[in-house]
Amino acid sequence: MKKILVTGGAGYIGSHTVVALIEAHYTPIIIDDFSNSRREVLEQIKELTGKEIVLHEGDVADANFLTNVFNNEKEISGVIHFAAHKAVGESVEKPLKYYRNNLNGLMSLLEVMEQQGVTPLVFSSSATVYGAPDSNPITENAQIKASESPYGSTKIIGEQIIKDLTKSGARVSAVTLRYFNPIGAHKSGKIGELPLGIPNNLLPYLTQVAAGKREKLTVYGNDYDTSDGTCIRDYLHVVDLANAHIAALEHLSKQEAPFYDTFNVGTGNGTTVLELIHLFEKVTGIKLNYEIGPKRKGDVPACYADVQKIKNILSWEAGLTLEDALRDAWRWEEELNKVTS
Repeated sequence: MKKILVTGGAGYIGSHTVVALIEAHYTPIIIDDFSNSRREVLEQIKELTGKEIVLHEGDVADANFLTNVFNNEKEISGVIHFAAHKAVGESVEKPLKYYRNNLNGLMSLLEVMEQQGVTPLVFSSSATVYGAPDSNPITENAQIKASESPYGSTKIIGEQIIKDLTKSGARVSAVTLRYFNPIGAHKSGKIGELPLGIPNNLLPYLTQVAAGKREKLTVYGNDYDTSDGTCIRDYLHVVDLANAHIAALEHLSKQEAPFYDTFNVGTGNGTTVLELIHLFEKVTGIKLNYEIGPKRKGDVPACYADVQKIKNILSWEAGLTLEDALRDAWRWEEELNKVTS
């Protein structure tokens, strides 16, 4: 089975992608420094898949460490790169931390991949590169706009670094996946989103309020030009997102290096924050304590994907519903509560 190196493989999206890789008969090799993930996830992946998980603990920005991983593993046939700091608010407070980690990590990885002759790369990017879009749904040809945060800037610059490298003629083939809003968890309740500290994303905060861990949820603004005044986002089940990485790898296996392309990963449907809250209440039967707060700087009114390109070229589309994602996210929260109670 082909070995795929997964940087940040113990994280939220990374762990689900590792499971998807195993189910697709790949052998994942995880790199993680556990700065924003937990070691326990490796046992949970093993329990889910019945496979021993290979881990190399270290910093992806350390070229010597990376070289040793490639030399020890032999015959790594592709890389999925998740490892990066990702908290938008923290990036505004600590910009150098984000530029140093996210960009140095990517450049070290690309240099070592070139040296080792490993060409296929799937890069984890974000719809944040579109900023406040001129129209929705957003196609891959939409204008890339200056980011409101250093985190977003690292994704824009990261994409450009990979694109420039392929333009130079380097033997690298890469696909950038621009994620919209991943939510949910594995249907087993064994793995899911478990942020360290206060959640930055809506869903884990919402489920923690439902579980009584937090007092209330704040909805930031209700006077946007949308159906109910709250922001519209494209919420995507994390398991569907994981499978998009498999589709990208399979597409890359058919390409000659150098090669580069970019795909949106979303459902193509927009949902307001209040619609999401009410659907969660319907799916779980739990009434949420929420309040309307002031708008946050940098929040765009609406952002959802045009997904025709990924459907046509990678033959991928979201197969799970928003109800599935909310139900699975709540099941994951319930399993966490059993462990801690």
